[in-house]
Amino acid sequence: MTELGAGAEFDRLRAIFARLREQKADGELGDDCALVRLGGTTLAASVDLSLEGVHFRTDWLSFQEIGWRAAAAALSDLAAAGATPVGVLVSLGLPAGTGNRETGNVDPGTEIMEGVGAAARSVGAKVLGGDLVRSERYLVDVCVLGTANRPVRRRGARRGDGVWVTGTLGGAGLALARLQSGSRPDRDLWLRFAHPEPRIAAGRWLARRGAHAMIDLSDGLAADAGHVAAASRVAIEIELGQLPCWPGVVARDAAASGEEFELLVALPARFGDRNARAFTRATGLPLTRIGRCMQGAGVRVTEAGRSVPVPPGFDHFAPPAR
Repeated sequence: MTELGAGAEFDRLRAIFARLREQKADGELGDDCALVRLGGTTLAASVDLSLEGVHFRTDWLSFQEIGWRAAAAALSDLAAAGATPVGVLVSLGLPAGTGNRETGNVDPGTEIMEGVGAAARSVGAKVLGGDLVRSERYLVDVCVLGTANRPVRRRGARRGDGVWVTGTLGGAGLALARLQSGSRPDRDLWLRFAHPEPRIAAGRWLARRGAHAMIDLSDGLAADAGHVAAASRVAIEIELGQLPCWPGVVARDAAASGEEFELLVALPARFGDRNARAFTRATGLPLTRIGRCMQGAGVRVTEAGRSVPVPPGFDHFAPPAR
């Protein structure tokens, strides 16, 4: 079993994994994807659930955007494994009587699936099937399937590895803050929030160049780095001043922002700036070194060389703030 970082959500997962182990039913649990060897390749499979009121609001997003976002979040798990997408399976939960009051003659389920299909096509995948059920709230459950010649797991980071991140961080958190305050983000910021792009090409490029460990940033930088540290049994040090931040976002907020869907990757010490420039030429994305792997455990965040509190990540089962 792959070790997980801290948090109430992951305490619950550890309990589930332990029960499965008792039943001798577990495989390699705890990665972004299930990775199953099939002949000369590896099947990568993952499932990601988006629930109204937790992951999206219908007064903020169109149904097409809801579908795109849900599919992109699931496809991001394939990116973290260095996998090539094949297709998606989707289960939809739809409230009874929808389609008139909110959308006139538009059927929400059709609109959601249009968004899912667009996200799948953007990375060369197909919609393979799914299921429908009536539910109290909108629910989009996306299962993604892909293949990987050299799959990358969360475990595998080594002492001396550099810790790198794709793209820029903090845009999703800034967009959410503006929505919560009642203002509409500008176009670029809105696309970052409503139309995230799974980093499939980036993940495949990094896998081919010897990535030791990789994870997508869905719960926040420090929280997700904690999973890599736990799985790899190393300590990870991150320097806030090195973070590539979205314009107008300070580093501490960028480190705490969830649903970024960028990739955090541990790369060999020999991987340097020249390699990062080659990555940018190939993918159009920046690749920034933000830290290192060391002996020890956990995540240490520094600012100008001094330790600072680790920004919290998102935890579904954390006690509510008082």
